[in-house]
Amino acid sequence: MTAVSGAGMIASLDAWRRAARRHLHRGHAVQVYLAGQGELPLVLIHGFPTASWDWRHQWATLAAAGPVVAIDMLGFGFSDKPSDYTYTVMDHADQHEAVLADLGITRCRILAHDYGDTVAQELLARDAERRTAGRPGLRLEAVTLLNGGLFPETHRATILQRLLASPVGALVARATREKVFKSRFSAVFGPSTQPSAGDLDDAWTLVSAGTGTHRIAHLLIDYMAQRRRHRTRWVGALTTAPVPLRLICGAVDPVSGAHMAARYRELIPNPDVHLLPGIGHYPQLEAPDRIVPLLI
Repeated sequence: MTAVSGAGMIASLDAWRRAARRHLHRGHAVQVYLAGQGELPLVLIHGFPTASWDWRHQWATLAAAGPVVAIDMLGFGFSDKPSDYTYTVMDHADQHEAVLADLGITRCRILAHDYGDTVAQELLARDAERRTAGRPGLRLEAVTLLNGGLFPETHRATILQRLLASPVGALVARATREKVFKSRFSAVFGPSTQPSAGDLDDAWTLVSAGTGTHRIAHLLIDYMAQRRRHRTRWVGALTTAPVPLRLICGAVDPVSGAHMAARYRELIPNPDVHLLPGIGHYPQLEAPDRIVPLLI
């Protein structure tokens, strides 16, 4: 595979947006970012509520080593954000499989974060099913996970997440403003690794782009309930994974930090865990130079 855009350091969020390719999924535009060349792509899967711009600090280094692919999933970043859409983990996994199929990719590695971890778990489950049945399709070679809600019982939802998932979620979504968003976003970072003003501005730009992720956050947040409903499938995808797994975890993340890593060690056979002291929910932003050397 050879990618033709975004091969070097991206100078700005606007430049990142302009570098995207467009993929249609169920009539809606998904933004796709490509770089590097080689035989085994690394697929980067972002979390809630931001987008693939989260990987900006690793992008150039990864592209120099091989092909990388990232998409803004529907509802996020610069992709479409329809208000009459049913957002599910399954559908976001479908988006990744469709984009990769269009690119002719049949094998890949994954680096995922937050909500993207759950999408990766679904892709792992599908891969295991295909291997068992001898069916063709996307094959995963390795999966690296950053902080995320891998286990519903260890996910400590923020106040805003709980409100969005409640009966008043639609009202909360419509009332969300830039100042509140930035405050809640900063709260999941480590005390010594707080986002810069520029990082906060970029995060809000992504969230407010188009019709706004914040406007449909009450629809997107259903992933928390989906994690509970599909716990057996998605936790099972980790406990029986046919490929190498690694967890890189910011220890002081209040949502999915050291307590989640402890559960991972309890449940996952031969757990491969790298705990990052002092780092919060966004290791790729808070400790950017430490991520690439730990990838599998």
